[in-house]
Amino acid sequence: MAKAAELESRAFITGNEVVARAALAAGADCMFGYPITPQNEIMHHWRRLAPQQGRLFMQTEDELSAGFATIGAVIGGKACFSATAGPGTVLFQEPLSMAEMMRLPVVVVVQQRGGPSTATVIYSQQELNLVCFGGNGEGLRLVYSTGSHQELYDYTIKAFHMAWRYRFPTFVLGDGYQAKMREPLQLYDPAERGFGPIPKEPIFGSVRGEGEKPLLHLRNSFSVEEELSEVLGRHLEDYARAAPELVEHEFLGGAGGELLVVAHGIVGRAARQAVRELRAAGRRVNFFRPITLRPFPEEALRQALEMSGGAVLVAESAQGQLGKLVRLAAAEWGRPRYRTLYRPGVGITAEDIAAEIEEAILA
Repeated sequence: MAKAAELESRAFITGNEVVARAALAAGADCMFGYPITPQNEIMHHWRRLAPQQGRLFMQTEDELSAGFATIGAVIGGKACFSATAGPGTVLFQEPLSMAEMMRLPVVVVVQQRGGPSTATVIYSQQELNLVCFGGNGEGLRLVYSTGSHQELYDYTIKAFHMAWRYRFPTFVLGDGYQAKMREPLQLYDPAERGFGPIPKEPIFGSVRGEGEKPLLHLRNSFSVEEELSEVLGRHLEDYARAAPELVEHEFLGGAGGELLVVAHGIVGRAARQAVRELRAAGRRVNFFRPITLRPFPEEALRQALEMSGGAVLVAESAQGQLGKLVRLAAAEWGRPRYRTLYRPGVGITAEDIAAEIEEAILA
């Protein structure tokens, strides 16, 4: 791991370089990846910086290979990660489904781009569904949605620790804007923020003597339904037990609100600014941002709805992917009054959200 003196500094860099530096600071051993915009520079910066600290990199022939190579290294006890976007995220679903079934702590950074298919290489929030629930299983994943370079740094570090602690595939969900833009952040030594070494160990092939834990049987294929049901049931119980410890959110506001604005990632950043300005002008507007999209902070959202009178505005650069999660969580609260600002693959500014809030309140 890099020395603390090398890490405690300010930087003004792109989001992709932030991810590479965060993975190095966390103690990641290797990266496997395949080029796709807008995440390419994560690979470039890792390849430039990692050999100086004895870390490894391999460019594979495609995203499927990157995913399975990462799985292989993780099984051997290495903290490894990959990064992708768009069509690459689609291809990652097969190895990630295997990681879900075998409870492997794979870490993947996704810098979202427009879709469907090749679409644009610029920006979107259209990969929420794919990242949270892709694959042919139950979506047993941990997904952090970031809105700034500081959060990219913080949650990339955290992703490795949570993946290895809970043994679920873990994502950092950024976007093309965060990938390419520059802004200041504080680099730091994770040990000084309470993070020890990544709690990694060889998952397969470790020697265990008599009286210790039995040898692990890694399995992702079952002969009969009952076998799958038994194993998957245990995974589902573990996930439900871990969810209250994993969920994170941000709330701004108070009781007696007229409206709750819900957004995530970089749109959440714009929404926060809009809500702050309107609150300073006397408007009783509240703001809620899920930081974990999977598991989703359902109870916290319901409390925020209660404080906001049941009126909600969902803003996202997708056609209701966050909106579906909000509606599912709110169903147990009652019948919220919905308003939406959906712009698939297009950026949303604080001014856009402020205008929509004013219309919603006056309606």
